[in-house]
Amino acid sequence: MSHFQDSVAGKLLRRVHWLEDGILASILLGMILLAVAQILLRNFFDTGIVWGDALLRVMVIWVALSGAMVAARSNAHIAIDILSPWVSFQVLRLFRALSNLFTTVVCGIMTYYSIDFILLELEDGSIAFAGIPTWAFELIIPITFIVLTLRFSICFFMIIFSPAACPDLSKD
Repeated sequence: MSHFQDSVAGKLLRRVHWLEDGILASILLGMILLAVAQILLRNFFDTGIVWGDALLRVMVIWVALSGAMVAARSNAHIAIDILSPWVSFQVLRLFRALSNLFTTVVCGIMTYYSIDFILLELEDGSIAFAGIPTWAFELIIPITFIVLTLRFSICFFMIIFSPAACPDLSKD
């Protein structure tokens, strides 16, 4: 195990990853259970959970955005890589740094506007269902973009200052 993984920061980071994985798995399991319950209630008892469909829609957003955080964490997000087989390490390093910088800026802009969106929803005071305000369900949007902004900015700085430590630059 590396020195970083043994450090306090490494242990904290592992716990954050465990928390992210746990949230993602819990929401997915909850979605499956709620969908099955809705199907059974509708088909066998001619009823259903009144707010079940609305909650399922919210859970889809939470799973998608939580999945985006996990994918970015493990560098498994969607990327188009047509240059790496033909360019040198230094050129690849430059392109990856610029790509991460651009992604950081876009995620930062999305963070700003998603926080603005939440503040507007908070001001509006609308209720989604079951007495829960709409903004509470939408909090995943700025949380996701804050995490993505941090992750891509960290990767940008890793590429610039420590390219050997960045798995994103490994050439097969």
